[in-house]
Amino acid sequence: MTTAHRQRRSWTHPVMGTQMSLHLRGSHLDTDPAVRPAVAAVFEHLRTADELFSTYRPDSQVSAIRRHELSPEHGHPWVTEVVALCEEARERTEGYFDAWLPGGFDPSGLVKGWAAERAAAHLAHLRGVDHYLNAGGDITGHVATAQHPAWQVAIQDPRHADAFLTVLELRTGGVATSGSTERGRHIVDPHTGRRPGELLAVTVTGPTLLWADVFATAAFARGGHDLEHWVATRAPGYRVAALARAP
Repeated sequence: MTTAHRQRRSWTHPVMGTQMSLHLRGSHLDTDPAVRPAVAAVFEHLRTADELFSTYRPDSQVSAIRRHELSPEHGHPWVTEVVALCEEARERTEGYFDAWLPGGFDPSGLVKGWAAERAAAHLAHLRGVDHYLNAGGDITGHVATAQHPAWQVAIQDPRHADAFLTVLELRTGGVATSGSTERGRHIVDPHTGRRPGELLAVTVTGPTLLWADVFATAAFARGGHDLEHWVATRAPGYRVAALARAP
């Protein structure tokens, strides 16, 4: 099947405080009856995750945990799963990722990648279809066969709006970027309580968006000139694909 024979379709919805865009490539996207319900399931999954994990919605279970009205072990199964993953992330990152901060439980540095990856699993049964889910700049993608080309992922340079740090090829896995460009200096170093200013952005790529997201956040909080080695050592199979340091 050549590139000319593959159809491309995309859908974009605001979810989890950002724009989520789903892109599909395949030969029968307009005629396969499984495509539409699969796409609907992706965005429904993301909306459910937002309802549970949003730190801005007073009715979310995370907000209830932050108010000490709900114990994590009594929450939704997704919540207990994410709490366990946050504990694992703290251990794997030497504490540079820690969802339990003085301001309250905040799994945001993990949960968006986790939710996007879980949502994209609803597309697994679409035969011969490539998918690319962009969750506000964090990406999970899959290319169905070796004959299909890789997705091209451009990583914007935070210092120049019209320039890229690099362009990555993604076949199956995740690409996550943490930085201060979109949301300001929102990442906290759990060891000091300070908002680090050494880096403007760091991009991590690897087999899953979940752990790429975690290590991008942790790497930004940690800083240092040995980040590439640190990520490769702490997360085999993952790598720092791009970074921009503050002037």
